[in-house]
Amino acid sequence: MQTKTYSTIRAVLTSAAILLMMCIAGHAQDTRSEISIQGTGFFSKSTNDKGIYNNPTNSGGVLLGYRYQVYRWLSAEANYGYARNTQVFSGSTSARVQSDVHQATGSAVAKLPQFMKLQPFVLAGGGALVFDPTLNKNGAFAGASRQARGAFLYGAGADYPLTTHIAVRAEYRGFVYKAPSFDLVSLNTNSWTHTAQPSAGIVVKF
Repeated sequence: MQTKTYSTIRAVLTSAAILLMMCIAGHAQDTRSEISIQGTGFFSKSTNDKGIYNNPTNSGGVLLGYRYQVYRWLSAEANYGYARNTQVFSGSTSARVQSDVHQATGSAVAKLPQFMKLQPFVLAGGGALVFDPTLNKNGAFAGASRQARGAFLYGAGADYPLTTHIAVRAEYRGFVYKAPSFDLVSLNTNSWTHTAQPSAGIVVKF
């Protein structure tokens, strides 16, 4: 399963790279659209309730995005993200559940006044985080199943242009959602948690 997951990631990254090159070659004059690819961190808070403690591991991942400028100062954005971490449970039940974490989100993005060459922005939206157990030997727990959690998304960042059509981006995204339990009562902390996702990467406008 691990080999299959990495093959999928390679296919996604390859497709994104091809699309980037196509956009660069196009040299479109009306740059209302943009795509981005970023490397990310994935840092989640610990939760606990009624003797159940969950301490997620920190990890990294990838974030792919498409943004469309609706007005000069307002854009709509859709993102797909991938990471992998392990939820470490202790207390009344001890368990380790390693999972692939897929995120699908939509948000509104507002530009702030430009500073020097930096173009800052803020964003807010929502979507889902899907926790899919890998079933790897050291991170499996009987009965754990795939679970989706609705999430509120907020964030901020800035673009620095390198050319008319290419920029680098630094960004912070935060998610608020119910901590995963993999549909098991014995792992349910019944608590809200927060994941911080700092990222940096490249943007192509077309």
